[in-house]
Amino acid sequence: MTVSLLTLTRNRRPHLLNLMESLRRQSRKPDELVIACMQPAIEPDLPEIGIPVRQFTVPGDDLPLAAARNRAAEAAAGETLIFLDVDCVAAPGLVARFTDACAETDGFFLGEVLYLPGGAIDGTLDFDALDAVGIVHPSKPDMPRTGLRREANTGEFWGLSFAVRKATWARLGGMDERFVGYGGEETDLAARLDPAGVPLYWTAGARAYHQHHTVHVPPLPHFDAILANARRFHAKHRRWCMDYWLGQFAERGLIDWDPAGDELVARRRPTPEELAAARQPDSVRFS
Repeated sequence: MTVSLLTLTRNRRPHLLNLMESLRRQSRKPDELVIACMQPAIEPDLPEIGIPVRQFTVPGDDLPLAAARNRAAEAAAGETLIFLDVDCVAAPGLVARFTDACAETDGFFLGEVLYLPGGAIDGTLDFDALDAVGIVHPSKPDMPRTGLRREANTGEFWGLSFAVRKATWARLGGMDERFVGYGGEETDLAARLDPAGVPLYWTAGARAYHQHHTVHVPPLPHFDAILANARRFHAKHRRWCMDYWLGQFAERGLIDWDPAGDELVARRRPTPEELAAARQPDSVRFS
């Protein structure tokens, strides 16, 4: 099967260059890299990595994450699509393992992601060193030792690193572009897997590493988008998503919200002081 690796970027050039270097070092390279640039211009002077690199811009002041993923999938020439966030790098076997999984059966395939501390990638990629310092997100289950393991809870889907056949992505209609900005678009896609009869699997050996960047707890810089997308998700599915973040907003008096109810009302916007306090020190790797 031909394979396209897809990523999205907005002002993340150092991360993108590390991702590209990791693709150069794959045991089985993708047949192309497709970059959807959510910024005014494409990235200049990218390095040669031994495969075609195609990039284009996706307009939108707010992060058009759903639209950018859809444009990348539409542009991809491969029969297999591997979505890898720009703040990730791929272990040498990632492309090969995802490719094998998509050839074996139909579904969405998730890989392991290890979160790195700041400074873990300092000019070179030493995968043994990354294995030594990377940690898994505490909310994620153990990975299978070999092969694939079916995941019954499609809510486990996350967009950092996953693979799917292009035909299956098209059959699902991709991501709902009414979700604009941060949050909700991945949970909406996950909610459509079971009704469409598309299984979700964990994939042994498809490891990625999440490059460190500053996080906010709660994610107050995305306050407006999270509220809008939570309302959009509830209107579509009659349940809430991003409950954890909504609960944190409610605890701070920013919103009126009952998880069992149908209303989500903004009381006030975060203050500059609250935004500053939500910014976590570099020792914090995930929210």
